[in-house]
Amino acid sequence: MTLPYRPSAVIFDMDGLLFDTEALWQEALLSAAAEAGREIPDEVYNRSIGVRRSQCRGLFLSHFGEDFRFDDFHANWRRHFWLIAENKPILKPGAPELLEILDRFRLPRAIATSSSRTTVERHLTAHGLTDCFDQIVCRGDYENGKPAPDPFLKAAERLGVEPRSCLALEDSHIGVRSASAAGMMTVMVPDLLEPTEALCALCFLVARDLHQVRDLVLACL
Repeated sequence: MTLPYRPSAVIFDMDGLLFDTEALWQEALLSAAAEAGREIPDEVYNRSIGVRRSQCRGLFLSHFGEDFRFDDFHANWRRHFWLIAENKPILKPGAPELLEILDRFRLPRAIATSSSRTTVERHLTAHGLTDCFDQIVCRGDYENGKPAPDPFLKAAERLGVEPRSCLALEDSHIGVRSASAAGMMTVMVPDLLEPTEALCALCFLVARDLHQVRDLVLACL
């Protein structure tokens, strides 16, 4: 399988796509919940995947009640995450090889994420990737978060390319919807959630990993 045309740029999601952080957020959530004497059902966590952690307030309040102290819980959730992340390798398999191909053929690339700039820079610095992306679009850089197309459209704008000529890489359901709504060639690399039939219809390909994405890009260069 090959892409319909050579991409002008590649736009990466971050959590769950470039870094294996979604699984760590889940582990951190369970730790924070256990510390607070709470249980987190799978459906509550699954609905939080790909969503800004701070935007999970309504989800948690609807489950635990309006008196749930979400800000305190969220701070503890983050604390557990960074304790776990500091001791685990989290770069996704195939990421270095894909970035090497993009370097070789001088293809522009960006990150379009719901995370804060501080979080992005912390992950990139920890893995020596600070110079690997031409643009970083983070929370606060756009008006509407995923599944709205704004993060991907902003990334294309900053790279100076047409959205339809971009290859967008996503792992989450709301991320795929966002990239597809932006009109980009969308490839899903599933992380914690497998694609539904409706999600598959929005994707050019559902790839097994970033190694397969590398081969896909290489085939059209």
